[in-house]
Amino acid sequence: MEKIRKEFPILDQYIYANTAASGLLYDSLLDWRQEHDLDFLIGGSAMKMKSLALLSETRKTVGLFFGCRPENVALVPNFSLGLNLLLEGLDKKNKVLLLENDYPSVNWPFESRGFPTYYVKMSADFETHIADRIKKEKINVLALSLVQWLNGIQIDMEFLKELKMEYPDLVIIADGTQFCGTRNFDFETSGVDILGASAYKWLLGGYGCGFFLVKNAVQARFSVKSTGLHATNNDPLGEAPIPFCKHLEPGHLDTFNFGSLQFSLKFFNRIGIEHIEAQLQKLSQKAKREFAALDLLDEEVLKRKDHSPIFNIKGNETLFRYLTKNNVVCAQRGGGIRLSFHFYNTEKDINVIVGILKNS
Repeated sequence: MEKIRKEFPILDQYIYANTAASGLLYDSLLDWRQEHDLDFLIGGSAMKMKSLALLSETRKTVGLFFGCRPENVALVPNFSLGLNLLLEGLDKKNKVLLLENDYPSVNWPFESRGFPTYYVKMSADFETHIADRIKKEKINVLALSLVQWLNGIQIDMEFLKELKMEYPDLVIIADGTQFCGTRNFDFETSGVDILGASAYKWLLGGYGCGFFLVKNAVQARFSVKSTGLHATNNDPLGEAPIPFCKHLEPGHLDTFNFGSLQFSLKFFNRIGIEHIEAQLQKLSQKAKREFAALDLLDEEVLKRKDHSPIFNIKGNETLFRYLTKNNVVCAQRGGGIRLSFHFYNTEKDINVIVGILKNS
């Protein structure tokens, strides 16, 4: 990983513990972007027409990376837009189960449309409460983030698979923005029916790109009406049937943004997602031990067997400023200080942060 760290110049100046807010731009992606725009500069529309094939290639790359058929991949500018388009086609009579204090872009689209909504409070055993609530209320849709943005608690993926087996008609919609790029994930064999994600965090794809993965079995539950010339593969008469995922792509897509996503997925493949996962598990376990020893973690996090690389430690504005003054890039979230570690971080980074915390 030390060689890979050289791709990220910011690491020479700071301890970057803020991927949960924004992933980093890196040298080889910058080179690709500059070449892309240079081609546009000298080629104009001819270059753009030739590069449209890049979008189809990106769908294939996303599908291969996440174990999903390319035709079940929709390229979207961000998670929020994709979810809102989807929900316009979902019957408002569906009972929806959400998590309290989940990311607003997960909960608000359901709440604003008047779906009957029920909630589970975040706790160390929140999976048990989800199962109980689904049974009690006869829930039709479960929507949640796979990793919670405030404290990094990650849902048990095996639990979702078992839940889907017990309730095959339950539609499970997941936000993978804080999850995708941290662990190996196979969509087809998972319990998730619809997975959406923005790619500017852990996938290092930059801004303005994301995707939705939709299983065939749940497409009939939606009647999505959004359309446009791009959705018809540029059929000027609009007579061609529109595949489900193309309804989530009504307008043009930027080859700069989605080419960046494809480049980063290939970058991840060169590193090996299994190596990335192993590095993040090592960093997560160390951070949890160190922060727990300083009594900086909430009880619900301490009781979890497995945890993501995102931690919210107890701390006020003064501590946040002290960390920032000592060149630690982090964020204030949910009344604490959120620290998040990616594969370009090291155990030394955590040791330095712990030293700063002890001296604060």
